[in-house]
Parts: sequence; C-alpha cells; structure tokens
Amino acid sequence: MTKQAKANMPSLDNYWMPFTANRQFKKSPRLLVSAEGMHYTADDGRQVLDGTAGLWCVNAGHGRRQITSAVERQLATLDFAPSFQMGHPVAFEFAERLAAIAPGGPEAKLDRVFYTGSGSESVDTALKIAIAYQRAIGQGTRTRVIGRERGYHGVGFGGISVGGLVNNRRVFPLLPGADHMRHTHDPARNAFSRGLPEHGADLADDLERMVALHGAETIAAVIVEPVAGSTGVLVPPKGYLERLRDIATRHGILLIFDEVITGFGRLGTPFATDYFGVIPDLVTTAKGLTNGAIPMGAVFAKRDVYDALMTGPEAAIELFHGYTYSGHPAAAAAGLATLDIYESEGLLTRGADLAQEWEDAIFTLKDAPNVIDIRTIGLVAGIELSSRPGAVGARAYDVFVDAFKKGLLIRVTGDVIALSPPLIIEREQIGEIVSVLGDAIKRAE
Repeated sequence: MTKQAKANMPSLDNYWMPFTANRQFKKSPRLLVSAEGMHYTADDGRQVLDGTAGLWCVNAGHGRRQITSAVERQLATLDFAPSFQMGHPVAFEFAERLAAIAPGGPEAKLDRVFYTGSGSESVDTALKIAIAYQRAIGQGTRTRVIGRERGYHGVGFGGISVGGLVNNRRVFPLLPGADHMRHTHDPARNAFSRGLPEHGADLADDLERMVALHGAETIAAVIVEPVAGSTGVLVPPKGYLERLRDIATRHGILLIFDEVITGFGRLGTPFATDYFGVIPDLVTTAKGLTNGAIPMGAVFAKRDVYDALMTGPEAAIELFHGYTYSGHPAAAAAGLATLDIYESEGLLTRGADLAQEWEDAIFTLKDAPNVIDIRTIGLVAGIELSSRPGAVGARAYDVFVDAFKKGLLIRVTGDVIALSPPLIIEREQIGEIVSVLGDAIKRAE
C-alpha cells in the first residue's frame, strides 16, 4: 500500500468485527477494496481469487451490473415501504418467482415465502412457524425443537439453541427444551469418501431417541443442514436424510432444512432438497438469494403449513412475527435480478457439470502433509488437517493467511479448510485454487 493510500485509510479502532480475533486482525489487517467476477482486489492492488463465494453467498460472481442497475432503479423509484399491513409489487413479484423454482419442484408445494433479513433470521422464523403450526392444528404441547451436534443455524437465540457449535453457545442462555441428535462425522469409517459416505444412516435414529426421551407430543420440529457447511463440510451418509424424513413424518414432527448455504445452485441443483430428493416442511435460505448484494433471507413453507395458520377471523393477524426489512424493495429487486442471471446462465445446475472435475482436483491434495480427510459435494469441498498439539485451528489459520498472501481466499473452521467458489468458476481456476492451496498446506508444518 502506498503512503497516500495508508493516509486515506480509516481507523480500524471503532469497528467491532464479527467472528474475528479483532486484536490479531488489526495488527495485520487483510482488506478488500473491490471485486469483479471471480476476483477481489486487495488494498495493495493484488488480485485475490475468491474460493469461498464471499461467504458462501456470491454464487453468480462479483460486480454483476444487472444487479447493480436493478437496485439503483428500485432505490430511485421506491427506496423503502413498510411490510406490516402494507405491501409493494416487487416483494410479491419476487415471491412468485421464488415459488416457481421452490425446493422440490411444484409437487412439493413449498411455495409460500416469508421474507427475513438474513440466514439467522430465517432460522428463527422457521422455528416460530413450526411451533405456531403445531398450535394451529391442536398440538400446542409441541414446543420443543431438535437440532444436531456441530450444526450451525445462525446466531439468533433460536439458532444457537438448535445449533451445535459449542463456541457459539457457551456464554449465552439457550431456549429451554432444545435438544440435539449426534452429528454424522465419522472419519474412522468414512474418511476420503467420494460421493455420499457409506456409513451413518442409522444416526438418524437419534430422532427416535429424542421421541423416547421427551415424547413426540412435545416436539415441534427438527432442523438440519442437508450438508453441514460451517462446521467443515459434513456430507450426509447415504439414506440418512430419507430416514430422518420418515421418522419425523411418523411422529408428526416438522422437518426443517437449513439451506442458507446449499440453496441456489451450490450442489449443482437449485436446492439440496432437489439433490437428495427428500422433501422437508420448511426450508431456510439467504446468501445466494440476492447473490450477497443486499442482505435478505427467505423461508419456504409448505402450503399446508401456511394454510393451517390461515384460519380464524379474517381480520386477525395469523402470525405475530416479522421484521422491518422483510421484503425490502431494494433487496427484492436484487433478488429478481439474481434469479434472471441464474436462469440465463444456467447457474442453478452448472455445478453438476463441474462437480466431478472439482472432486478429482480437490482429491489430488489427499497426500499433502497433514491432510486427514477430504469431503466434496457439488461445488463444495472440505479439506481436514490434523491439529497441532494444543493448538486446534492454528495450522488451518496459517494456511488461510499464506493462501491470501499468494492470491487465494479460502475459509477455515477449526482445522478444516472450506471451499465454495462462485458458480461461474472456470476449469483453469479450479486448478489455480488447488495449486495455491496445495503449496500453502505444504508450508504449514
């Protein structure tokens, strides 16, 4: 960075950064100043290949003028409109377009859309809808929600309660009654699996254990990520999601898929619901919904869940829930433009064409130092490293910093390197990711 650029930089003191070691970062900051296509530009002018789609969200790549123009037009026309007892056409148009590509296709009838501002808000919304639904059908004792160990469902109190990442939970009070099934990570039997792991479908039977422990009449819903992303890309074992669906149905428990990460083409299908052919009752989304351009989330609800609440006096509010920015005009405009790009460029299914090449390339890192497992599905990968004694996460963090210096942005969680590039990635860029990452892993003793 030039002296003039440094002089024009704002102070780093005032911004309390999320999920960041603030003191460590501010001693040696990594700043991004612009982005286009597959690349960021760092403050020193270096091009940085985006191996993470920003934060699992920039599925169509950066700097899409179509989205920028749509947002600009919308802000000039209608910058904000209240969504409580009022509406505006763009929000309804976006919901109609989303319903047309809803998880599971037309037969699934997941075509009722509730807008939120983020993935965390989507999760809390889905949990509340599930509890309200059970009450509406005369099952008011069903207030318990079940999550899974190592699950990540955002940072609202509902999300951390059903989530299973200890650091997100340990200093905060949790919702009473939440409980957790075991996670599906089984490196002893499934390490370096190509495709879905063979072992672990029986872990879905933990939901039966929850029923035996608490009683089905107390459980409103169970929530899982079809592919657990933030914990290190945990791919579900063969038959696991099907088994979970069967158990939930048998006991009258709603099944919620958290597709904040897997939604909008990440697995080579529009949603993980489509990839696995398992239909939940509610689906949470965000991130790729607007290509990350404007914060927004959405919950897809089955029509019968929605209809169950559309009872009583016509003038009565059916669900006492919502956000100031639900269906924000600029966010909806960004979402419509994003859907246009996904459709015109075939991005919701493009990952299927690249998935095998992606898997083969990532698996060339199998014999790199300290690599103890590799997991891929669609255009997602998790490369797990052995931990240094007494320093979990240190090795992967060193790889992260090294890769960034060499022009590649990756994400790390613990000692797992997670990759999820924009869906516009080209084959030569897959090779670049693997080359830079492989060298960084070799240097991280």
